[in-house]
Amino acid sequence: MKHILTIILCAASCLCYGQERRQTESREGWWNDNPSFVVPIREIGVTARRPMKEIGVQKTRLDTLVLHENIALSMADVLTFNTSIFVKQYGRATLSTVAFRGTSPSHTQVTWNGMRINSPMLGMTDFSMIPSYFIDDASLLHGTSSVNETGGGLGGAVKLSTRPADRRGFGLQYVQGVGSFSTFDEFLRLTYGGDRWQSSTRVVYSSSPNDFRYRNYNKKLNVYDDDRNIVDSYYPVERNKSGAYHDLHLLQELYCNSGDGNRFGLQAWYVHSSRGVPMLSVDHKEDDDYSNVQREQTLRGILQWDHLRENWKVGAKAGYIHTWMAYDFEKSLGNGNMAQMIRSRSRIDTFFGQVEGEYSVGDKWLFTADLSVHQHLVESVDKNVLPMKDPQQLGGNRKKVQVGYDQGRVELSGYVSAKYQPTDRLGLSLALREEMFGDDWTPVIPAFFADYVLSHRGRVVAKASVSRNFRFPTLNDLYFLPGGNPDLKKEHGVSYDGGVSFAVGRGGSYSLHGEATWFDSYIDDWIVWLPTFKGFWTPKNIKEVHAYGVELKAGLDWQPAPDWQLNADGNFSWTPSINNGDPVDWYDKAIGKQLVYIPEYSASVTGRLTYRSWRFIYKWCYYSERFTTSDNSMKTKIGRVKPYFMSDVSLEKAFSLRWADFTVKGVVNNLFNEEYESVLSRPMPRLNYELFLDIRPRWGRRR
Repeated sequence: MKHILTIILCAASCLCYGQERRQTESREGWWNDNPSFVVPIREIGVTARRPMKEIGVQKTRLDTLVLHENIALSMADVLTFNTSIFVKQYGRATLSTVAFRGTSPSHTQVTWNGMRINSPMLGMTDFSMIPSYFIDDASLLHGTSSVNETGGGLGGAVKLSTRPADRRGFGLQYVQGVGSFSTFDEFLRLTYGGDRWQSSTRVVYSSSPNDFRYRNYNKKLNVYDDDRNIVDSYYPVERNKSGAYHDLHLLQELYCNSGDGNRFGLQAWYVHSSRGVPMLSVDHKEDDDYSNVQREQTLRGILQWDHLRENWKVGAKAGYIHTWMAYDFEKSLGNGNMAQMIRSRSRIDTFFGQVEGEYSVGDKWLFTADLSVHQHLVESVDKNVLPMKDPQQLGGNRKKVQVGYDQGRVELSGYVSAKYQPTDRLGLSLALREEMFGDDWTPVIPAFFADYVLSHRGRVVAKASVSRNFRFPTLNDLYFLPGGNPDLKKEHGVSYDGGVSFAVGRGGSYSLHGEATWFDSYIDDWIVWLPTFKGFWTPKNIKEVHAYGVELKAGLDWQPAPDWQLNADGNFSWTPSINNGDPVDWYDKAIGKQLVYIPEYSASVTGRLTYRSWRFIYKWCYYSERFTTSDNSMKTKIGRVKPYFMSDVSLEKAFSLRWADFTVKGVVNNLFNEEYESVLSRPMPRLNYELFLDIRPRWGRRR
């Protein structure tokens, strides 16, 4: 790989002396015939009627320019800098989860091309395992809007999807990235597009020792004089230990349009990952004292069919997910040998099916319905746990000490909705969803949405919604041994939303848009894992949570001159998430306090300044303090994670020859060398650098 990088960089340096590029990148990421990154600003005019599907929906959409900014980004990185939701990161290539509106990661539902990909064991999704270059469309459905996509999203839902390559003939894109800490990222995409068939193959490979330096404030060393008197002390600079990773992702897509209204699609995504679990800064062992590695192999596949007509559509999908996960922990015995402490193995198989349909009556009514099923089969065991003799039994009988479980569960979800637009200004929507997990049904889940155009000039729209929702316990919650609680109740809540949005602008000059939303949620029977006197943890329904707050979004596109363009987007969120009820006596001090690991404030800003074939990007995000104890104790430094802000910058230059287009991009992460933690005692990288080279031969043309 290093030899490939050297050859490519030499070629790029030669091209810098060639002709100036004659093409530019569109919002979708391919080249047109304009020698500039500048994209014409579209007119935002007075529209007589809005899209029916958008009635009442509170959504954040991430366009392809944001998703395909550089190959080193995971979806966790994209969401951190382009939304106001909380992204809890343990470091690059380690667990990264997202949470909406003061809820937990398990309250966020995630779909990929319509199939839910939340782990049936943990109920959450690791966004560090989703390369941003593998996603073409991403939408965040906030609060009540998540009912339109799936149940269980008490905070919201993330909708991820791919789409056919927008290119005729053959296309090729290769990206090579190299960064600090001997980090390498590679991306290859091969495409073919015709009138009926489209094919796309994408490959991502990332690797790094991930041994960045950090100052360890949890370890203090003394300085002694010749008489062994302490004369000074300091916090040592150490390297991140046991954090090396190797990730391979392969995505194959195939699409067919028969020309008679039928469309067929196949998406298959394979993941092979080996990741070290980094040591905590409070752990003072050496690298060779232990081994802590997590491995994963996952295959996701979906077959889909859609039949389109002028005023109706039907479709069907069938999918399968297979995941094999291994976690191995070995500890040194001090004599050169390692003792195997944990040897955990998990196998997950999920079968998925869905049928859906839409039917519109004139331009006033739109009816939708879908029925989906997920069948999960999970086997989880620690192979290092051995049977133990039971002294109370005779005849050689044995009692097994079990860690894990072998269980299955079917999950059924049905949905119908009706959208009604009686006038140009008013839109109404009623959605009903009902779900079954195992043999347990939810009551009907209703959601009501309304929006009203206060002014066509400026497209000022007021929105409001209300819904209830339910989330079932995960398989780990119910069955994990030791500790699972099969008597857990499902979490349930009611959410309210209200807000206003606007969009103004002049084509070719500027556009300005913004949105402000107030939300209020009440969640009962919140599931929390608590310690027991037997030495293990178990989940219980103990909390009543009140989460409320405000979300703000704004964006500006401005073209002051033909060769210049400025784009800026900002997000802000205020999300108190208060524990209103906790019947456990020793948790009394937690009542009325902010939930652990939920920041009250978060914000992000991204700015892009473009001049012809140059582009400069500045990204900034902020999270307020997060408490690590339920009583929000500040008596010790382990009671909270300090607030932090993060700034990244990049500079990109495009070049062109007749046979290929090139871009060279340099990135500086953590520009101000911030010392910070996203999770307690998990240090994060300080100032670091990345360089990317993108090559796209001209073997095809856009459709």
